[in-house]
Amino acid sequence: MRRAAGSAVSLWLAFAAVHLWLGYLNLYGPGLPMGDVTYVYLFWVERGLNEGEWVGLDTAWVYPVLALVPMLAAYAFGPDLYATTWLTIVMALNAVALVSIIGVQERARRAPVAWWWMLFLLLVGPIALGRIDAVTVPVALVAVMLIADHRKWGAALLAIGAWIKVWPAALVVAAFIALRARSAVVMSVLVVSVGVVALALPFGSLLALVSPITQQTARGLQVESIIATPWLWAAAAGQPGTRVYYDQGILTWQVLGEGTALAADLMTPLLALAVLVIVALGILAVRRGATELELFPVLSLALVMALIAVNKVGSPQFATWIAVPVVLGLAWHRWGGRSFTTPAVLGLMIAGFTQIVYPVLYTNLLSLDAGMLVVLTVRNLLYLVLLGWAVQQIAVLCWRPRVAAPRLEPAVDEEGASA
Repeated sequence: MRRAAGSAVSLWLAFAAVHLWLGYLNLYGPGLPMGDVTYVYLFWVERGLNEGEWVGLDTAWVYPVLALVPMLAAYAFGPDLYATTWLTIVMALNAVALVSIIGVQERARRAPVAWWWMLFLLLVGPIALGRIDAVTVPVALVAVMLIADHRKWGAALLAIGAWIKVWPAALVVAAFIALRARSAVVMSVLVVSVGVVALALPFGSLLALVSPITQQTARGLQVESIIATPWLWAAAAGQPGTRVYYDQGILTWQVLGEGTALAADLMTPLLALAVLVIVALGILAVRRGATELELFPVLSLALVMALIAVNKVGSPQFATWIAVPVVLGLAWHRWGGRSFTTPAVLGLMIAGFTQIVYPVLYTNLLSLDAGMLVVLTVRNLLYLVLLGWAVQQIAVLCWRPRVAAPRLEPAVDEEGASA
């Protein structure tokens, strides 16, 4: 069994089985898990192709402009095959990510890490493939697998991911703080960002390019978010004026009640404050002698979890982001990094609860079924526990006595030449 588990063939067979199952659920499973892809993304692409009005270029958009690239690519074989083409693109990107984890040898390197990721995908369900996040996750996975030896390429991939959906920017910040090659990180991010703006600006406006920030701040409390949980229970208890409703402008289910508007307004500055506190702890840990091996994975996890937990948006696909810092932590532990067993277990639990919430029993949640509210509440508490674990690990690095610790020595230098 040990030999089979370490075999690349076994992992690729598991990869194929997991993706075929998730693809089947996306196409034929309950709850319309690919609704965003087949209705919203396809609508945006066809409006651009047929009417010449492109989201992110001509109009404000919730996503950065590079999100148009995979959406357009999925249209290569026309609207009838849009869903299957999308799933094929995501599967190909995940295959590249798996290669970055296990290599191309007959005996897979980091096989336990890859098996964890396969189980995570299976537990989180069809949402792992059916959103734009499914493009950014493998891009970020390849980036964090590369960044130990190739700082510039890893940072560049993270920047590309952030121009598809903003969340990989948290990993960029973590890399800038924790890695010694800060100039390489900054230069890569600048080159990618300047290139994207230079290519997109002639076709659109600067306001449209920065619209993902303004679009997010105008949102209400999404039902799955942690902050919305008390109002969901209040609505289930029959509190007057508290209810779940569908926002036609942002195309999502939100909660309305006394105090929700104020809570929504406060969440953006609270998120900024949470990120600043974590950044300050990360900088203090560096000054106290924390090594790249110790700090980068836990700081990445803390910043990603802050984006999930301290957020008025709580989309189920946010759970897929957890895979990247956990895979990073599991991979770097073998070099002397901190143990990531706890976040690995918590991540699997969060994934399983997330699939129950969406898409399996999402209509029950919107109906304020008590059982589903318990499931959602437990999942959200696990988010907070995982955030707390990551912050506590950084705090330990901040206040421990200075000690000599293993450092991550890249196999190649910042320019990619042999060190």
